[in-house]
Amino acid sequence: MADASSLFPSERRSPDRQRRANPFRVLLLAGAHEARQIAFSLTRDPRIVPIASLARSERSPTGLGLPSRIGGWGGRSAFVSYLKAKRIDGIIDATHPFATRISHRAAEVADAERLDYIQFLRPAWRPKADDRWVFLNREEDAARHVPADARVFLATGLKRLDAFEGLAGRDILCRVRDLPDDAFPYSPGRFVVDNGPRSIDSEMRLFENLDVDWLVVRNSGGLESRTKLDAAREMGIPVAMVRRPPQPDASRAETVSEVIAWVRRRLLP
Repeated sequence: MADASSLFPSERRSPDRQRRANPFRVLLLAGAHEARQIAFSLTRDPRIVPIASLARSERSPTGLGLPSRIGGWGGRSAFVSYLKAKRIDGIIDATHPFATRISHRAAEVADAERLDYIQFLRPAWRPKADDRWVFLNREEDAARHVPADARVFLATGLKRLDAFEGLAGRDILCRVRDLPDDAFPYSPGRFVVDNGPRSIDSEMRLFENLDVDWLVVRNSGGLESRTKLDAAREMGIPVAMVRRPPQPDASRAETVSEVIAWVRRRLLP
């Protein structure tokens, strides 16, 4: 685990911003698996008034047990207006590691509006012995490494499906939680509906049944979704791993407990 100085590199607020009179009104930008744990922890302290925001494309977004809004903000000014209307004191950014547009905007707005901000960012995956990984700087680079006759399993979701146009002509399988209304954009190829939970064994069965040759993954990190990588290692399936994009220069935590500790430092005793 990183030391405290590296976890909170940008806690350069003035002293009067470090602790506030109760309650502490915090906006939780959800998206990561751990957002549910963060939400539960926030409800345990009566001095904290949490609100959640989910910008999810699934038809049935997972509830967090908090007052919540669902959907995009409609731009920076709408985001700022919401923060002011709800009298938000701080932002916990627990979005997906690849949702960098909202992360950068949230960090910039927090700094401009003198709000406290922290990003929850779990550690990135690292290859283990016998892993067969190639690293990609962007999704479009997958076509340079995946053979033309391969059956490719995209574990990257829908949002960047258009970035894999270069894989067209290969047999492409894209895992989704809900079947989209639109037809699959590449031929041959199809969507694979799979809501989990996913163990190493279940992932191995899926890859075997689908006769997967290559796996394409974004480096989101975390134990919950690493099972596909463990399955690929056991089966000798090569993985094209998309590196994370640059993150905001802001306070950061790698665990839920570090996030909650950050919140509590902003509360009066």
